[in-house]
Amino acid sequence: VQLQAFGGGLVQAGGSLKLSCAASGRTFSSYFMGWFRQAPGKEREFVAGISWSGSSTYYADSVKGRFTISRDNAKNTGYLQMNSLEPEDTAVYYCAADRGLATIHEHKYDYWGQGTQVTVSS
Repeated sequence: VQLQAFGGGLVQAGGSLKLSCAASGRTFSSYFMGWFRQAPGKEREFVAGISWSGSSTYYADSVKGRFTISRDNAKNTGYLQMNSLEPEDTAVYYCAADRGLATIHEHKYDYWGQGTQVTVSS
C-alpha cells in the first residue's frame, strides 16, 4: 500500500489542524494505521494508532485528550484531528500502515507516507 499524508500547515498555539492519510490499493481496511512525528533534532515518536476496524485506538500520553485518530475505510483514508495544539507539537508528521498489530512499535510498520509539516507558533 502507498500512503500520502497531507493537511499540515502553520497554526497558532491553541488552534487545530486535521491531517489526512490517503492510501492506495484495495486492502487499506485490513491494515493497522499509525501516526508518528519527528521534531528537529529528535527521534521519530509514536503519536496515535488505530486498528483496521477503528474499534481500538492508541495514543501517546503527550497527545491524549487533544488528538483523535480515525479512519474511513470506504475512502481509504485515515485522519488525525489535532486540537489545542502546542509549540511542542511542531514536527513532521508521518502516517504508517502495518498488516499486523503494530500499535506503538515503529519498527513493525511496513509502509510509510512522506510526511507533512506541522508548525505551531506561540
